[in-house]
Amino acid sequence: MPYVLDPRNKSGKRTSFYLLLKPLEAILRDITLLKARGNRPLQMEFEDQLKALIYFHLEEHTSGRHLLQVLEEDYFARETVAPKAGIKKSSFFEAVNSRGLEQIREVFQTLQARATTILPQEFGNFGDLVAIDGSLIDAVLSMYWADYRKGSKKAKAHVGFDINRGIPKKIYFTDGKGDERQFVSRIISPGQTSVLDRYYQCHQNFDRWQREGKHFVCRIKENTIISVISANAIKPESIVFYDSMVLLGTKGVNQTEKELRVVGYRVANKEYWVATDRYDLSSEEVALVYKLRWNIETFFGWWKRHLKVYHLIARSEHGLMVQIFAGLITYLLLAIYCHEQHNEKVSIKRVRELRCKIKNEASMFENKPPDRDCYKQTTEGGLYAKV
Repeated sequence: MPYVLDPRNKSGKRTSFYLLLKPLEAILRDITLLKARGNRPLQMEFEDQLKALIYFHLEEHTSGRHLLQVLEEDYFARETVAPKAGIKKSSFFEAVNSRGLEQIREVFQTLQARATTILPQEFGNFGDLVAIDGSLIDAVLSMYWADYRKGSKKAKAHVGFDINRGIPKKIYFTDGKGDERQFVSRIISPGQTSVLDRYYQCHQNFDRWQREGKHFVCRIKENTIISVISANAIKPESIVFYDSMVLLGTKGVNQTEKELRVVGYRVANKEYWVATDRYDLSSEEVALVYKLRWNIETFFGWWKRHLKVYHLIARSEHGLMVQIFAGLITYLLLAIYCHEQHNEKVSIKRVRELRCKIKNEASMFENKPPDRDCYKQTTEGGLYAKV
């Protein structure tokens, strides 16, 4: 088992990096053990792999080689992030590309469930809202499995985003041409409400979701054929100009079997048509719920820009999934950290502040190397070793 540095400075306080990692302490004790495939021992335990990938995203390293250089030459990173014996390039990339996927998926699922109990609900009066969208990931031509079109390779992440808590909820992967609509039923549980763009419009799915008790608020195309069953009252001066119980599509071709509700509203001279089975909401609330779908777009943009999640350091499908899961875990840890330390949502201001704290603490480590007695070999695989 690896040696683990006790994450405390001279005053006895834990370092900021380990305050960030603290929610992983109990999780890592219970996940499936990563075992070597032969007699040769692992050069990198799963805990080391996970810490290195979190550090990669947090510090915005420009490549895998950049990360490895920091793990070797930066005193703080070498002592608190890298394996005790160090890690060579070949061993690191072998680990990322071929090991730890089962474990990192378990960590994400468990951490996401824990974050759900910690973070407050911002729009709880609307129920459990999950925005769903796909995000393309640029790949290199050697990634033959990431089929998209001639001369272009892309993978796609299909993400369910918890709107109330502002965190990713579930994720699935396909090649770039993978259909997104099939993942709605896999992401949404009965009682939850999916919030979807018009690409997800599928009349057969609207019927299916209602049978399964899975709610939806989905924008539809303006040229959709609508058969009105009954009209609901519209408030004067409202942005809503249409609210009716309807059937969608052409009878005998693609018409819905179950009636549903369509709300039409206008914002900045642009019309939106939204189909839903949320009859408990006012028409204005339906419009607001669909507007909240933009939160997943904001998440994708922030995640890519500030955590370098789509700057791939792996070439295999396995390695891509490991890295994306590590990026999601990093975001979940930041969400918990910002809430517990500042009672705020994740922001680049707080992330930059955390990075500065880590750098300041790194200089303290380098000026006065820790006593080697602070190391203790652990058989529990926890993040913290007692002194």
